[in-house]
Amino acid sequence: MRVLLIEDEKPSARRLERMLNDFDIENIDMVHSVEEAVNYFTSHPVPDLMFLDIQLSDGLSFEIFEHVQVSAPIIFTTAFDEYALRAFKLNSIDYLLKPIDREELEAAMDKFNTKYKPQGDLKLALSQMREEIMGASKNKFKERWMIRLGQQIKLIKTSDICLFYAEDKVNYLQTFESRTYDVDQSLEDLEHLLDPEIYFRMNRSSIIHIEGIAQILSYSNSRLQVKVKCDPKRELIVSRDRVKAFKMWLEHGV
Repeated sequence: MRVLLIEDEKPSARRLERMLNDFDIENIDMVHSVEEAVNYFTSHPVPDLMFLDIQLSDGLSFEIFEHVQVSAPIIFTTAFDEYALRAFKLNSIDYLLKPIDREELEAAMDKFNTKYKPQGDLKLALSQMREEIMGASKNKFKERWMIRLGQQIKLIKTSDICLFYAEDKVNYLQTFESRTYDVDQSLEDLEHLLDPEIYFRMNRSSIIHIEGIAQILSYSNSRLQVKVKCDPKRELIVSRDRVKAFKMWLEHGV
C-alpha cells in the first residue's frame, strides 16, 4: 500500500507520518506544494491513498486536479473548515481538522479500509473477476443491438462493433465498417452488457473491441495513445489510472 502526503508544513507532515506508521503504513511519499504534487503524478504510479492539506505554499491543493487526473481516494487534513463542501466534490473519504486527532484518523482509515482497501496483486484480482464472470450466465452479454433509423430498424451484431464512445453528450457505436449509430445506453451501462474479454473501458468516453486496436503508442504523463482501425483519424487516450489494467487485459484478458 502506497500513501502520498501533500503537506507544506513539515512538522505536521512528520507527525502524520508517525501516526500512519502506527497503522503499519510505511510506504509513504511526501510532497510539499502544488507544483511538486503535479510533478509527482506525472512520474509515479497513482497512490492507494492521499492525505491532502488544502492551503499549500504555492496555492490551494484543488489546483492540482486542474493539471492532472487523480483517481486515488483522499483524506483532507486542514486547519480550515470552509473548504469542506468543495473537498467532498472530489474523491474524498474524510475531512480532518488540524491538529489531527488519533481517533478521528482511525475512523477515517476504517472508512478507507471498508470502501477502498487495495486488492493487492492486480493479476490475482483480474483472475478472480474472470472466475466470477465466467461463472455467470454467458447470456448476460448483449449479442445484438436494435438501431432505429427513421422508420427503419437495423440489427447489429455485437461482434461487428469496433468502438463505443461518447461525444457531445451523445453515445455512439461504430462498426468495423466505419458506420456510426446512436445508442441509448450510457457507457456505464454498456460496460455491464459487453464481454470484458473482448471490450475494454479505456477512459470516461470510450470502450474498444480488442480487434479494433490498430496501434498503441506511449503518450505524455505515463498514458497510452491508441489508434483505432474503424476510425483512423480518431486517437484514444488510455487514462493513467487505467494503463496497468489495460496492459493486463491485452496480455491476459479479464
